[in-house]
Amino acid sequence: MHPMMEAIRPALLGRYPLIALITPEEDRALEALRGLAAERNLGVRCWSCVDGWEGEAWDEARRDPVLALRALRDAPAPGFHVMKDLHPFLARADVVRVLRDTRAVLAKTAGAHLFLLTPQIELPEDLAKDVFRIRLPLPSPEELAVEIERVHADYPAVALSEELRSTLALALRGLTLDEARHVMHAVFAGGDINEEGQALDRIFAAKEALLRREGFLRYVPHTRSLDAVGGLEVLREWAIKRRDLFTRRALDAGLPVPRGVLIMGISGCGKSLSAKAIAALWRVPLFRLDMNLVFSGLYGSPEAAFHRALETVEALAPVVLWIDEIENALGMTSQSATVEQSLTFSSFLTWMQERPPLVFVAATANRIETLPAEIIRKGRFDEVFFCDLPGPDERREIFRIHLRLNGADPDCMDVDRLLHSTEGWTGAEIEQAVISARIDAHQEGRAMTLEDVRRYTVRMIPLSTTMSEQIAAIRDWAYNRALRASRAAPRPLKPER
Repeated sequence: MHPMMEAIRPALLGRYPLIALITPEEDRALEALRGLAAERNLGVRCWSCVDGWEGEAWDEARRDPVLALRALRDAPAPGFHVMKDLHPFLARADVVRVLRDTRAVLAKTAGAHLFLLTPQIELPEDLAKDVFRIRLPLPSPEELAVEIERVHADYPAVALSEELRSTLALALRGLTLDEARHVMHAVFAGGDINEEGQALDRIFAAKEALLRREGFLRYVPHTRSLDAVGGLEVLREWAIKRRDLFTRRALDAGLPVPRGVLIMGISGCGKSLSAKAIAALWRVPLFRLDMNLVFSGLYGSPEAAFHRALETVEALAPVVLWIDEIENALGMTSQSATVEQSLTFSSFLTWMQERPPLVFVAATANRIETLPAEIIRKGRFDEVFFCDLPGPDERREIFRIHLRLNGADPDCMDVDRLLHSTEGWTGAEIEQAVISARIDAHQEGRAMTLEDVRRYTVRMIPLSTTMSEQIAAIRDWAYNRALRASRAAPRPLKPER
């Protein structure tokens, strides 16, 4: 069954005379309307600001929305009357007046419905109660599978297994049929896609280009695996155990699907890296929501932009939504909160509780104590992890990871010599020391040595020294409030009194 038809059907059963269909896909919406009209033996006719009402002799005056609506008001008839371009005219008082009059007449005409077909709509207060609004769904995996078959017919040399076809249909979720068609042409034109990861990488790359227009929602490519996370064994094991649960198959089987995780702790200790690694491990796309841009006003009202971002993410499921430094946007007191923050916070709480499955929220925070308790409670996040300063074994692992990433063989270096001088260091500081050492070695035209790294470990002042009071406060808050992401800590989590 056409999902758009099912979305529109309740409005018809309720006999609403004036219905706004919010969708960027005019063709799919009209296909759904024609199907519903055929069930009722009714006709469908459209109006546009260029051609007026179709099926009528062309009259330039009928391109005016007031005259077009007056014609419908004065001669109401059963059927689906679709106006494609009316939303830009709703700021006019005469359009609002005649639209309300037309609605009143159609309400008394059996089988008559007026549809406003628009990609977006902001209704004036006078119309808010008169229009039944429906945000039409994007294509289902079944519709996308049909479209994949149509596109694949143009590329007979490209093999496509049934399992890969199903995987591609899920990966294309969140796109319109037109967008999916263009993406699949790009995927098939690239040649052989026998490997699932290869096909998904092409789809995710194409999605990134399509979603750049929503500047506050950014696709993050998979560049780091779980192997790139040093230490944090508890968090890593948690993600590994749930890898097979974050799938459509697990959802259909009734298994508990992971909903989200809040990772708090000291800056530079792997919070953001862990969010990226979880998405890579589960082989699902990762999107970063920039709350600063949401509140900037560049994309409309913050509440509308936030709502649009959540709708986009829902359509992309299965997906990981990464909200970095969540306390900067939602960490507030009732005295300091703006109206926009309060409305967005309320919307976020409701969405966190009722969001659809296969939308996993990975939120990070440096100062979790500023977050309202409503966000932290169980049910919104599966677990709250605390990332502390890495202990000696973790620092050894982090050094080995970054030495390897920078072209050195850690097995040929006595990494333990670096552990004493890096007590209290974060993983980000270790990474920067190795990068700086590599730059020095490159400038001198030689391979990096352990001594190059050691020079930076001696001269660099770590965050744990410059911000010792703030780190002590973070540790104090996390004691008995969050699950430690590591099995060991360099010193007791609870500061000595």
